[in-house]
Amino acid sequence: MSKVFTLDAVAKHNSKEDCWLIIGGKVYDVTKFLVDHPGGDDVLLSSTGKDATDDFEDVGHSNTARAMMDEYLVGEIDASTIPSRTKYVPPKQPHYNQDKTPEFVIKILQFLVPLAILGLAVAVRMYTKSESA
Repeated sequence: MSKVFTLDAVAKHNSKEDCWLIIGGKVYDVTKFLVDHPGGDDVLLSSTGKDATDDFEDVGHSNTARAMMDEYLVGEIDASTIPSRTKYVPPKQPHYNQDKTPEFVIKILQFLVPLAILGLAVAVRMYTKSESA
């Protein structure tokens, strides 16, 4: 029967001299592996004090790396001590109209300004064509 740890207990092991990680509901003492880790010790140290399962899976570790984990296993995590994930919901913000112009005026101008430019171009063309004739 493996030992069960709380998140607080595991979080205390967060230094180069004593580094524990939580991966897949299991607790690993990776202190001896810090110097050998291909990504460097900072990668492991940054994952202490939380569930590092996503960090571990995102990298795409090899089967050899997964097999090596067994030698660092020290126990399991008490799942009730890990906070539940909450999905980030951005705060609702009102539409911001910087110049306070009503939106319908902007839409009308978006239609009329190009039309006016086209009309002006045709008028200039007609005027210059009649003078040259």
